[in-house]
Amino acid sequence: MALMLAHMPPMKHAGRNMLLAVAGFGAATIVFGVSKNFWLSMAMLFLTGAFDNISVVVRHTLMQMLTPDAMRGRVSAVSAIFIGSSNEIGGFESGTVAKLTTPVISVVAGGIGTIAVVVSMAFASPRLRKLGMLSDQEEPPNVAAETANVDSPG
Repeated sequence: MALMLAHMPPMKHAGRNMLLAVAGFGAATIVFGVSKNFWLSMAMLFLTGAFDNISVVVRHTLMQMLTPDAMRGRVSAVSAIFIGSSNEIGGFESGTVAKLTTPVISVVAGGIGTIAVVVSMAFASPRLRKLGMLSDQEEPPNVAAETANVDSPG
């Protein structure tokens, strides 16, 4: 998927493509959870990886392009903490649900939860849903450059 994205970047409709990729991840997770066929399960695992790759590329690109220069390091650090901890918390949650119910219910519930989050974010953030080409977006304020211009003479 990474090689494909290098030749066909998903940035023409960045917001929509990210939401669709995450929804695809959720749908593939649900099919994987109910599948009893080895090859179908393998195909769904492939798709979860492909959809995840798309969403990561779009998310990180948006974060880098839309964050003002002076804030980019802090925003990246907070993002890394949330992404790292979300994997651990998600693993704990999935394991707890699997222990209390069954592994199939845990996987399917995770896929349904993923799709529910995508739908809620699509409605809660129309700006994200409609985000198009990054070159069409307003430039984020360059706080560092503005500060440098204020201090410099004439």
